[in-house]
Formats: sequence, structure tokens, C-alpha cells
Amino acid sequence: MGSFSIWHWLIVLLIVVMVFGTKKLKNIGSDLGGAVKGFKDGMKDGGQSADATPPAQVGQDARSDKTTIDVEAKHKS
Repeated sequence: MGSFSIWHWLIVLLIVVMVFGTKKLKNIGSDLGGAVKGFKDGMKDGGQSADATPPAQVGQDARSDKTTIDVEAKHKS
């Protein structure tokens, strides 16, 4: 009951191909690859967009100075 030989893996692969079919296995592979690529792109974009975009100034107009704090905006988040 140690490790499986190459013949065991070939038989398992043959059974999987017979059950699911090559078209469905190809679709599963491409979907999985697309999901991994999307996850990697999301991780890259997530790190860059947080550093690149400045924080939005909510509730300040042209007359207010930089020391004014909008108290209601802090409580709404």
C-alpha cells in the first residue's frame, strides 16, 4: 500500500477521461487557468491602486481650510 505505480495512474486517467470526456476536461482546465490568471491580476491591481490613488476629500469646499474635519463623514463609514 505504498505509492502507486505509473500503471495505476494511467488507469485512473483513462477512467476520468471516459467519465468526463476530453471536451469537459479541456473546459475545466481553461476555466481553472483563467481563474488563476484573474486572481494574480487582481492581486497586482489591488496593491497598485491602493498606493496610486489619493484619498478622497469628503465634505470640504473651497472656503474651508485643511484643519476642518467633517465629523458626520467619520461616523457614516
